[in-house]
Amino acid sequence: MSGRVRRRVQPWTVAWLAAVWVLLWGDVSWANVLAGVAVGLGVTLLFRMTPMDFRGRLHPWGLAVLVGRFLADLVRASAEVSWLALRPGFTPRGAVIEVQLRSHSDLYLTLTAELVSLVPGSLVVEANRLTGRLYLHVLDLAHSGGAAAVRRHVLAQESRVLRALASDEEQLAASVEGAR
Repeated sequence: MSGRVRRRVQPWTVAWLAAVWVLLWGDVSWANVLAGVAVGLGVTLLFRMTPMDFRGRLHPWGLAVLVGRFLADLVRASAEVSWLALRPGFTPRGAVIEVQLRSHSDLYLTLTAELVSLVPGSLVVEANRLTGRLYLHVLDLAHSGGAAAVRRHVLAQESRVLRALASDEEQLAASVEGAR
């Protein structure tokens, strides 16, 4: 190919980027959909994206549990953070906690980190893909039950991600409870 790298259109990535574009604009119209497709094509053709190695499969029940638990955590944590913010004279004692994940997949590490960060009260400050470690800031360590409880919560979130998306072999390799 004379030193040139052929760029391929990645249809699923273009579709995903177009959907995000439409959601960001908040208006489903032909103009927004076409603009989203154009942006998706531009991003995938102009920027080199490393292909994601996904050997898993979608487990509908695991996905339902993941989404349901995430929504419940979101509501609960929002109420708790609101209470901490409105509590007079209270100063939260934050901490940075290291959590060693069990999976070695970049995809599952990223999904776990995003889901943990989206719940109020915790924020991933670093994700080390080589070691599979997350470092997260916790708003109030005592209110969260201590470092061990935070680690258990993050590992439980990773287990739900794996039960929703990972193959049986990946679940066994990560020692996920209930893996076949």
